[in-house]
Amino acid sequence: MERCSFVNEKNIKYIEYHDHEWGVVRKDDRYLFEMLVLESFQAGLSWLCVLNKREFFRDAFDQFDPIKISNYTEKEIDILLQNEKII
Repeated sequence: MERCSFVNEKNIKYIEYHDHEWGVVRKDDRYLFEMLVLESFQAGLSWLCVLNKREFFRDAFDQFDPIKISNYTEKEIDILLQNEKII
């Protein structure tokens, strides 16, 4: 497969993202919510930085369950703010 020039060929996460997600139409609400959250954390950083932390984000944000996230308490938000594994 020919990949876009932005793909870091040494990073399997980037390759998998490019080959299976980039440019693929997705209509799954949870996936779209995940992408929205990840894009917001990218702000000024490389997408590779976000991809490398994606699993930590999934764990930290309850697999991007919007109902759970909308019910986070101040304590849970404080825990997120202290989480060094995410951005």
